Amino acid sequence: MLEKNQFFTAQIEDITSEGSGVCRINGFTVFVPDTAIGDVISVKIVKVLKNYAYGIIDKIITPSADRIENNCQYYKKCGGCVFRHISYEAECSVKDNIVKNAFKRIGGLEPEFESFISAENNYGYRNKAQYPVAMCNGEVVSGFFAPRSHRIVTLTDCALQPVIFKDILETVLDYIKDKKISAYDEDSHTGIVRHIYIRKGAHSGEVMLCIVARKDISRQLSGLCRIAAEKFPDIKSIFMNINPDKTNVILGKKCITLYGSDTISDIMCGNTIEISPLSFYQVNTVQAERLYAKALEYASPDKKDIIADLYCGAGTIGLSMAESAGRIIGIEIIPQAVENARKNSCINDIGNAEFYCGDAGVVFEDLRKNGCSPDIIVIDPPRKGCSADTIEAIAKASPKKIVMISCNPATAARDAKMLAERGYTTVKAVGADLFPRTKHVECVVLMLKSDTN
Repeated sequence: MLEKNQFFTAQIEDITSEGSGVCRINGFTVFVPDTAIGDVISVKIVKVLKNYAYGIIDKIITPSADRIENNCQYYKKCGGCVFRHISYEAECSVKDNIVKNAFKRIGGLEPEFESFISAENNYGYRNKAQYPVAMCNGEVVSGFFAPRSHRIVTLTDCALQPVIFKDILETVLDYIKDKKISAYDEDSHTGIVRHIYIRKGAHSGEVMLCIVARKDISRQLSGLCRIAAEKFPDIKSIFMNINPDKTNVILGKKCITLYGSDTISDIMCGNTIEISPLSFYQVNTVQAERLYAKALEYASPDKKDIIADLYCGAGTIGLSMAESAGRIIGIEIIPQAVENARKNSCINDIGNAEFYCGDAGVVFEDLRKNGCSPDIIVIDPPRKGCSADTIEAIAKASPKKIVMISCNPATAARDAKMLAERGYTTVKAVGADLFPRTKHVECVVLMLKSDTN
């Protein structure tokens, strides 16, 4: 039995999906953050549970060949980039194994695993950032939450964000301080400004600025609109989002346009896409295009095929397949996103796509009962995976192919296993890195109806 505050020498053998190293001491599995496979370390035990323990590095005795110098001053405080201490090649290897292990261990599945889709760019790739705002020592500050806390690590610069985000964030903070607009306090549910939210079209360069507030402060933000628009010509839209609830959810349901248009535009897979504050849009546009290209390859539709796109967001996946298919049917629960999807279809003169608002499982089941019989179903569910209703509706629809895009290999493997129990064989899977230097990894999966294999 290990005990807290004991020291041991151990070698890191693996990395978890959370980014922690794994070593074994006296029969115990010990998780140690900030380590690399091959590190020989002196580890201090900090927490012991029944079957495993947590440790921290006391010192590195022999560093792994994967180790590199960290180049971010906020790295250990912020916790966002769990892999900034290892080479990008090593990071991709870890993420590739995370995908493979999920399907083998959770799903009990052995698909053909294709070559991992790594990113060409590790810096400034994010097209969206949401910065919490708070009071610290009597001053309004912003940054990111420290790991497993709501304590803000104060910063305006991040290597994963475009440079313009830093400049806009600092301008907004200066204005808030100058006008003495209070920051939100989540404990007392007082104060006004909750988050500063910025989006940027990766190809178009258009920028959206959104101030998330507890109540309507339109009049107080009129000066900010003038200053920001003059200072940053790429800003095409400024919003105020009102979130009056005592919640950890960042955005409220009501958005008010303070300046410019109601949306910004970008290009995704050759289509012009309009994006509103509440629209889902992949954070790494260039990598998302590669991800969608793989999904299209797996789907391989012909001109007669009907494709049902579940959890469709602003329609980007379905619209990227529209030219190759006979008909696209998209379903999404967020009304604004459905409105964007319909507009995106019109903007790009795509006449074979239609979009419905509601829970994917419920709406799709209704469509199925009314004669909708898709040949291919494309799913891009949230991190929690597909609902039970959605799995059942998919199985009842009995498409010849299912293509799943997932931001969580564990739930993807679980859902693939459930679909395997309903007659689908997981044929191919591939990991893709949309979030370099972070713990997140995406995957694309091809499932075929067993009697068509």
